Amino acid sequence: MKQGIAVLFAALALGTITAGEVWASEVVDIYKSPYCGCCGKWADHLRSAGFEVRTHEVTDVPAARKNLGMPDRFGSCHTAKVAGYVIEGHVPAADIRRLLTEKPRALGLAVPSMPPGSPGMESPQPVSYDTLLVKPDGNASVFAKH
Repeated sequence: MKQGIAVLFAALALGTITAGEVWASEVVDIYKSPYCGCCGKWADHLRSAGFEVRTHEVTDVPAARKNLGMPDRFGSCHTAKVAGYVIEGHVPAADIRRLLTEKPRALGLAVPSMPPGSPGMESPQPVSYDTLLVKPDGNASVFAKH
């Protein structure tokens, strides 16, 4: 495993692959309502950051969230899965990259609600918000401040 990581970093350093190519190997499966426009904008944000994105239109996003194990109190308008982690809401691509690099023991990341100014929720009046690291026991801590 360590040898594989060393080869990856060497390839990045030599410029034979780009970070975008590394993240492109990670597929983000998004579960969203067919009627939600901001979810599509968030998917575009992830694609522009180099992730491969597959969207799944569902009629019951809370049920999809529950099936993935994310507590309702962290809920937003869409939920996703990447590399074994659950991503809830408008989480910035940079935070997902950091999660995949650091690989903490966690259920995943969440940006509860739909904060103006978060990816997919662009606004002329953004608000400060936190990305939360949700632990397997359902507790959370601040992973990043925006």
